Amino acid sequence: MGKFIDLKSADGFVFPAYVAEPAGKPKAAVVVVQEIFGVNSHIRSVADGYAAAGYLAVAPATFHRVQPGVDTGYTDADMKAGMALKSAVEALPAPGVLQDIQAAINHAAQTSGGKVGIVGFCWGGLLTWRAACTLSGLSAAVPHYGGGMTAGEEPARKPACPVMVHFGDQDHWIPLDTVEAFKKAQPGVQVFVYEANHGFNCDQRGSYNEAAATLARARTLEFFAKHLG
Repeated sequence: MGKFIDLKSADGFVFPAYVAEPAGKPKAAVVVVQEIFGVNSHIRSVADGYAAAGYLAVAPATFHRVQPGVDTGYTDADMKAGMALKSAVEALPAPGVLQDIQAAINHAAQTSGGKVGIVGFCWGGLLTWRAACTLSGLSAAVPHYGGGMTAGEEPARKPACPVMVHFGDQDHWIPLDTVEAFKKAQPGVQVFVYEANHGFNCDQRGSYNEAAATLARARTLEFFAKHLG
């Protein structure tokens, strides 16, 4: 089990992050970026899972600048509230919440003494992609079904570290034609598409797909072992 600590961004903003530590010395660190439901029990369990795999895991509360203490489930009302909070964060002046993710990366590097990877889900997948392209100190990035990362100007970004992406072929938020266009725009990015829906990694959602989640995690751990070792 992990615990919440306070981190400070470059602009002096203080925000909480859930930190899960491995049993022994960390082999590296992983920043875990939340969905639109806060650093909830699912995201904490993801962080705990990376700690069990030997990584120091840090999950920053990326809603804290607009609303502290967000920790919801997956009802329609939770979805609506989360979408509104996401819009509020996206409307912040640049660099917005990315500076909080940078603070989490910095803490992960200093505390673990090793390389840092980043993994994110849903909106966190989009933030993970942006982090891979704009932030410093990352050695690998793995967005899962990052809503918006295949649209607009996002596919034209240039990642500064190796990237692996997981999508679902039944994801109505991320049409497959945009995934194909993203693959063409980013030939250096490993893209995997699963027979699954949006949110397939989350065992608290109706869209959970155990086979896809298990395979995506195995691929992610192999990717991190290669680039964070």
